[in-house]
Amino acid sequence: MSIAAPATPVPAKPDPAKPDPAKPDPAAPAMAAGAVEFASLLCSRLCHDLLSPVGALNNGLELLADERDPAMRERCMELLAESARASAAKLKFFRLAFGAAGGFGDVVDSREARSAIEDLLAANRRLAFGWLVEEDTLPKPAAKVLLNLGMIAGDALVRGGRLDIGAERGDTGALEIVLQARGARLVLDPVLRDALTGGGAAAEITARTAAAHLVHAVVTQAGGRVQIDMADGTLLIGAAFPAPVAAAA
Repeated sequence: MSIAAPATPVPAKPDPAKPDPAKPDPAAPAMAAGAVEFASLLCSRLCHDLLSPVGALNNGLELLADERDPAMRERCMELLAESARASAAKLKFFRLAFGAAGGFGDVVDSREARSAIEDLLAANRRLAFGWLVEEDTLPKPAAKVLLNLGMIAGDALVRGGRLDIGAERGDTGALEIVLQARGARLVLDPVLRDALTGGGAAAEITARTAAAHLVHAVVTQAGGRVQIDMADGTLLIGAAFPAPVAAAA
């Protein structure tokens, strides 16, 4: 009795719509390079903002070393303390706004977020601050958006004014963040506005616009959007997260 030879299996035709796991993704290096470049720009922004208070610390120490007058030495110590507070406030803020601070969970204590933005804005004595956040905790991505929007809105109040920040969850679980800035002079660069909303032509990301691009990316990833309205000395910025925000940022 003869035994039939086993049939040779016919290899399946590759599906062009599905990526081949055996082949490296040609876009992966570019995506990784883009992420590294973006992180570098955020670091550049952080270093730029820290340069002034840290430089003042260095100058104050040099003056203190040469000064013998007790009154002047006391004044130097006051300036050193002020610069140290400003440096610590900026580091605490950027740790939450750009980094992965807030513990190992998926949420950030709202009091920690409030302290970070309040201390950052404290250097501007012409700026009044209001906190209207009803939530006890905020998802980490939402906290990043709130803090970065607070920094951007605060910078827009070039002659001081008032900044109010609010956040609440609706009946559907959607989270809405609203900022209102009012002042004698409001300046929001159109490049920053486009970076926040994703409008206009795709512009090159710079250290100056990195925070705005971060806000847009985090909100878009959550399925939400950023809206801006500015008129009659009032700037309104809203960021809506249509569903509970996962800790993806």
